[in-house]
Amino acid sequence: MALVLEDKQKAKGTPLVLQVMALIVVTALAVGMGWITGGYLEARQAPASEPGTVKEEEPAARGNDGPADPVSVAAPAVIDLDPITTNLADPTEIWVRMELAAVFDGAPDPALARKVHQDILAYIRTVKLRQIESASGFQHLRADLRERARIRSEGRVDDILIRTFLYE
Repeated sequence: MALVLEDKQKAKGTPLVLQVMALIVVTALAVGMGWITGGYLEARQAPASEPGTVKEEEPAARGNDGPADPVSVAAPAVIDLDPITTNLADPTEIWVRMELAAVFDGAPDPALARKVHQDILAYIRTVKLRQIESASGFQHLRADLRERARIRSEGRVDDILIRTFLYE
């Protein structure tokens, strides 16, 4: 009977050793494959410039146009809109405060910015909390604000920047 117990104990110990050996072999294979893959990807990667340096484009690569004149391109103008503080449609006890900026394509128009501001204020009063409480809801809100501003300004407002958005 003692011999049977010793055989059972030896049989229990052997699979544990085999499992540890298998784990070591699999780990070594994974490390080796990672090292080989890293070397392969590093060799395929284009040489990068050192951090903090800006790579200048050579004049021959630009063509015959010469350097692009940054003044000739109309820069977008940004106008800060007045802060909006209002309550939501549902639940009505939730208040929202937004600070926005309108990005105009060309010369900014303060009167048009005020019209866009009033339209956004009217829209925010119709929004429900469940529409904006998730990340995708916030993205939909941004898209709706951008679309309303473009419609109200007849395409003169390119974008609406949300600088601050709080609700409590």
